[in-house]
Amino acid sequence: MAIPLVLVVLPLGLLFLLSGLVVNAIQAVLFLLIRPFSKRLYRQINVFVAELLWLQLIWLVDWWAGVKVQLHADQETYESMGKEHALLISNHRSDIDWLVGWILAQRSGCLGSAIAIMKKSSKFLPVIGWSMWFAEYLFLERSWAKDEKTLKSGLQRLKDFPRSFWLALFVEGTRYTPAKLLAAQEYAVSQGLTAPRNVLIPRTKGFVSAVSIMRDFVPAIYDTTVIIPEDSPKPTMLRIFQGQSSVVHVRIKRHPMSDMPSSDEDVSRWCKDIFVAKDALLDRHIATGSFDEEIRPIGRPVKSLVVVLSWSCLLLYGAHRFLQWTQLLSTWKGVILFVAGLAMVTAVMHVFIMFSQSERSSSAKAARDRVKKD
Repeated sequence: MAIPLVLVVLPLGLLFLLSGLVVNAIQAVLFLLIRPFSKRLYRQINVFVAELLWLQLIWLVDWWAGVKVQLHADQETYESMGKEHALLISNHRSDIDWLVGWILAQRSGCLGSAIAIMKKSSKFLPVIGWSMWFAEYLFLERSWAKDEKTLKSGLQRLKDFPRSFWLALFVEGTRYTPAKLLAAQEYAVSQGLTAPRNVLIPRTKGFVSAVSIMRDFVPAIYDTTVIIPEDSPKPTMLRIFQGQSSVVHVRIKRHPMSDMPSSDEDVSRWCKDIFVAKDALLDRHIATGSFDEEIRPIGRPVKSLVVVLSWSCLLLYGAHRFLQWTQLLSTWKGVILFVAGLAMVTAVMHVFIMFSQSERSSSAKAARDRVKKD
């Protein structure tokens, strides 16, 4: 990292990691002492506790970088958001699609009950990955032979979730890159399918399982389409930490679960057809710069700002009293330990930023191999 970026990442990293460890500790106590006796109560409390950490990342997007998320939705979809369980499927366009989902969930009042299906390595990320594990995110290895049982048991556990939740599933299975698009196009041609232009070919096994299990207790599927306008830089965690703004357009369309086909084969076809339609929708957006649906106001609530200011005051006071009590900076050994701690914080945040961009390096060959496995 360049020195100016370190000067930004260090204080923000200290705030996020220290407050996150407090949140993780609270979640661990709740998990050990409350969940064995009342899973419902554990979930209700954890929804609030998780938000105390996740709102800090929303603050980064909303207030630090000023990223503008523009929501397009019809009236029925807009009025339903946050008021019902929903299975959310989306194309995977940028490094921060998951954060965009959190922003929309927060605006809809269900941030703490937003859940996603993610790659297994995510749960080992310090603080953020641990909080997702306590929040019952589903972590998969991207191998159906290994993941089928994990996915189905995880979906079954959501039947008695006490609050409206969103379960996000990126059915493409990986983030869009030119190399991966090329691999998808080559595969489509070899199979006699229409070659995609703006999306990847969906991996439907997980979606079919989700629909099969969730039919009885999830009333809707939210078909979500994400695109970054041509005149806007692509948002990344690195750019966000640097305070650089971007624009993200999101279109959400509600589909009643009751309208879904009955057979697994037809559900798979429905998903593939949705992505063919999504491809055409993105073509129109590229040509016109917008989606057809009305732009809906989502605002920029001050809640995340209040949470960050509160954590900042609490941790500054705690750090001041700790340094007074230990006199850590009064000896060379203490100073060295203090500097080493700051270096460790910087390194962890660097790993976090790089992890969010890790899939960008996938080669065309690796992408082709992944498509063939599906």
